[in-house]
Amino acid sequence: MLFSTLLTVVASALSLCLPASASPITSSLSPKAREVLQRATVQEAPHFVVYGDKSTTKWGAPDVADIEGFNVFALSFLLTAGPWDKAYEWTTMTADERTAAKAEYAAAGIKLVVSAFGSSDVPTSANYDPVALAQTMAAWVKTWELDGIDVDYEDFNAFAAGTAENWLISFTTELRNQLPSGEFIITHAPVAPWFTPSIYSGGGYLKVHNAVGNAIDWYNIQFYNQGTAEYTTCDGLLNKSSDTWPETSVFEIAGNGVDVSKLVIGKPGTTGDANNGFMTASDLAVCLQEAKGKGWNGGAMAWQYPNADSSWIKTVRSLSWPV
Repeated sequence: MLFSTLLTVVASALSLCLPASASPITSSLSPKAREVLQRATVQEAPHFVVYGDKSTTKWGAPDVADIEGFNVFALSFLLTAGPWDKAYEWTTMTADERTAAKAEYAAAGIKLVVSAFGSSDVPTSANYDPVALAQTMAAWVKTWELDGIDVDYEDFNAFAAGTAENWLISFTTELRNQLPSGEFIITHAPVAPWFTPSIYSGGGYLKVHNAVGNAIDWYNIQFYNQGTAEYTTCDGLLNKSSDTWPETSVFEIAGNGVDVSKLVIGKPGTTGDANNGFMTASDLAVCLQEAKGKGWNGGAMAWQYPNADSSWIKTVRSLSWPV
């Protein structure tokens, strides 16, 4: 893999002066090499992520204009059984259509990833081998020329049993072996309560972070579906969570060792996108403003497009990182 390493070094050097598209060096590279170099640009915080699972009139990924203000779009979902919904749509597009879409996204500074699992997949409880599954999913990312993978692991029974953590550690380790840092994005999307240090016998997500956090670029944390009064005010979201889920607000998680740049605040786009935890885009904007003032720069995540679109994210960013 010397070639990939060399490209990563070149990309780092170029990023200090000119974008890859503006450099005469890249014109002499093969199309595949240019693709790797373009993908190798590391995305710095803040991250503004939106998932797409619902069927829309636009097949595959939406037009850039419809998600302006986001910088990551997650095709959902890649299941243990294979791609479904938006992830499946991506595989049915022609190579030229995919190339054109990726070029538009790259020009707009938007990464295109696939999200794995979701609420319907329970890979640990179903006894999937984490290493073999990571190899399969990483190969899928490469085959379909995406920028990375989001691990939306929601095997609640496995967390309750204390078996999720070691499975996730093995899975993430192999994902990163297959998808090198600097070339591919790897994110996780845990529910916020899993970061509590005091409930889960297996150690919860703090154990996962302590073991493989250096392999995870950031966390798209689901601050919703955890109770009608949970994470619905700036104070509960940012500073002090309830006694039901202790130490799981943004700054409490940071206090337990997770860098603020990795903590992306996830919320539903509308009341119909979650059972509870909804905040209006304007209210969430106030929370982001407060958090940024305290040194946080993680960003925001929305479930899901098209209910959360360009208008939604522009409002959310308006008081912190306006578009």
